[in-house]
Amino acid sequence: MDSEIGMPQGRLSKDAVKVWIFKETISSLIMLMILGVLLYFDYSYAWREWIGWIIIVLTIISVLFSIWSIFIEPFLLYKNWRYDVNAEFLQLKSGAINEVHQLVPMTKIQSVETNQGPFLRKYGLYSISVKTMGSSHSIPALPKDVAIKLRNQIAHYAKIKEVEQ
Repeated sequence: MDSEIGMPQGRLSKDAVKVWIFKETISSLIMLMILGVLLYFDYSYAWREWIGWIIIVLTIISVLFSIWSIFIEPFLLYKNWRYDVNAEFLQLKSGAINEVHQLVPMTKIQSVETNQGPFLRKYGLYSISVKTMGSSHSIPALPKDVAIKLRNQIAHYAKIKEVEQ
């Protein structure tokens, strides 16, 4: 057994940044529309003055958070996201500000699957979900061929059998 575990080297697709920006833009627009409607109601129905100030503060905070989550965070996440697989461990390293390095023993993995939602489908990407008894881990935004190969490799190392129906 190797006592030295190196840093993971696998990288996500560069399109991961586009997917994250797209998701965050939609979320931010929805939040800002809701706050806009609340501001309109505050103006139209002359709610108490303090309610308007709270809505304005929430709007300012939402705009600042949107700037962070659309223009800065996706690039930092992409820069720091790494993964690696060997016969003993699945290694995951992520985090824009708070770096997290996880080692998941292959003997603890119970299932592995590929997922593709509408945002990932637009760019031909998949995410991989790995489940253990007490937790779930994922590798987001991999190209289809890489995701299928990685899923099969994890299943092989974890000795997961495909159930025939």
